[in-house]
Amino acid sequence: MKSIAISANTSWYLYNFRKNTILAILAEGMKIYAIAPEDDYSKKLEELGCEFIDINIDSGGTNPVNDLVTFYGFYKIYKNYKIDIVLNFTPKNNIYSTLAAKLAGVKTINNIAGLGTLFINESVPSKIARFLYKYSQSKADFIFFQNEDDRALFKSHQIAQNVKSDRLPGSGADLSRFIVSPAPDDGVTRFLLIARMLFDKGIGQYVEAARALKSKYGNSVEFRLLGFLDVDNPSAVSKAQMNAWVEEGVVNYLGTSDNVEAEIAQVDCMVLPSYYREGVPKSLLEAGAMGKPMITTNNVGCRETVDDGFNGFICEPRSVESLVSSLTKIVTMSHIELLQLGENSRKKIENEFDEKIVIKKYLMALKIFN
Repeated sequence: MKSIAISANTSWYLYNFRKNTILAILAEGMKIYAIAPEDDYSKKLEELGCEFIDINIDSGGTNPVNDLVTFYGFYKIYKNYKIDIVLNFTPKNNIYSTLAAKLAGVKTINNIAGLGTLFINESVPSKIARFLYKYSQSKADFIFFQNEDDRALFKSHQIAQNVKSDRLPGSGADLSRFIVSPAPDDGVTRFLLIARMLFDKGIGQYVEAARALKSKYGNSVEFRLLGFLDVDNPSAVSKAQMNAWVEEGVVNYLGTSDNVEAEIAQVDCMVLPSYYREGVPKSLLEAGAMGKPMITTNNVGCRETVDDGFNGFICEPRSVESLVSSLTKIVTMSHIELLQLGENSRKKIENEFDEKIVIKKYLMALKIFN
């Protein structure tokens, strides 16, 4: 029996983003080890049929000692377990798991799900991370990219030029779980932004735009936020800042949810004004699958999900004015027009971003190493 490891910086990520991939691999008769820091979702991974292995990963940290501990943790796992191939997700796993696997003689398939600010920021930690990415990815056996921009970036920086690669449609959308759910036609236009609460995701611009539209349209518009708050990231929105916005009445913060489809179903439009280097945002794929119009930025990973005027609108990154313009188009549309945009969203997701495409490509990649 072939043994596959699947590695990410949280068990939450593996369960919420890779559950169906895991189930498909298990259905092929392979054993799966799930490697991630232990959290509330580790048990859920075991219930799927994985053997869970805890590892320490300081996701947002830059302490080299912590990262060496992570590298050695991966190496010990790969030496102690008879693993044939590891599928890596998230940045530090792509780096340290790859290096450890190479040293231990384990094949690696990496997933580049957006590069954040890594190739924008010129800080010393970013330069070190770029060097580590360049060095580690040359040791990978196969790389999946979620958009052509990242693939081109690797090429321009001469990263992993001799490693086989392919492009995935993001992490895909589960079309059986995320079904078309029209919003109520009750005279209120509701917007939702789902993401980690980072300013790089355009949270600040969203709040400013909400403030402008609420001053004009009052209670006939509503702006919601859903996602992890006060995360370990320099761009994180603090709890105090969020509370201030909520008390002002400009946005509603919904916290986090394991049932995001229930939250998406209630709204008229999904918004993600990100200027972060995304892979392909999962929130947009899931909202599109549910038949929602979308507003996002002309930004890496985001623009792939929206054909401007067909299933939503593209605005300029960091521009509150551009975002207000796009939001206003949604507010001033009839319910029938919004439903048509949403229908177009579903068609686009079905044609380009079905999760089954992702799973099929992973199964094919695993067969390369048979």
